[in-house]
Amino acid sequence: MPTFAILAYDGIEPIDIGATYGVLSMAKRIAPELAFFVVAKSAGEVVMANGLRLIADNGIDDCPDCNVLMVLGGPGWTVASEDCGTLQFVRRVAAKGAIVASVCTGGMILGAAGLLDGIKATTKAAVFDGETAPLALMSDKIAVQAAVHARVIDEGAIVTGGGVSLGIDMTLHLIKRLCGEAVASETARVLEYQAAWAANAARLPDHIAV
Repeated sequence: MPTFAILAYDGIEPIDIGATYGVLSMAKRIAPELAFFVVAKSAGEVVMANGLRLIADNGIDDCPDCNVLMVLGGPGWTVASEDCGTLQFVRRVAAKGAIVASVCTGGMILGAAGLLDGIKATTKAAVFDGETAPLALMSDKIAVQAAVHARVIDEGAIVTGGGVSLGIDMTLHLIKRLCGEAVASETARVLEYQAAWAANAARLPDHIAV
């Protein structure tokens, strides 16, 4: 079973932890060998958007090996995407052969690290009035082949997920890919997410290259 590292930073959205750690926590009850942990720039407290606290198990300099690195999103992405240490860490994990996946605006961090150059990718599309959609910024500022409004885009080594609650779909997709369809389907059932998973699949495309 794979090991997932979840990259957090100040200003992540709390829902992104639920969409990753929360879904993996449920999946572990079905597949006990599944492992996951939170990593941040330094081990210890991370302050999420609007003040909720999270404790990171490891810092980027002592992060254990993982099969998957999941990069979270939230308003703090603008600072994280300019942090040299964070970007070097993401590149280093990718160079070791791990799958690097993004939740929501975590895709913008992957783009800043150069991991989206020449491939299709997605990120958050829906925003409040007066905001610029990160998907539009991705199209304008990052050397992607195409920025696509999608549920999940799986390019093999790089996986990007759509906005906010679509992080649940992206996590389920990775569980299906790495642990099998039965584990993913049972996780969705116990989460009572089967109907939403099907509705999102009907509403938005997936682009799966593997």
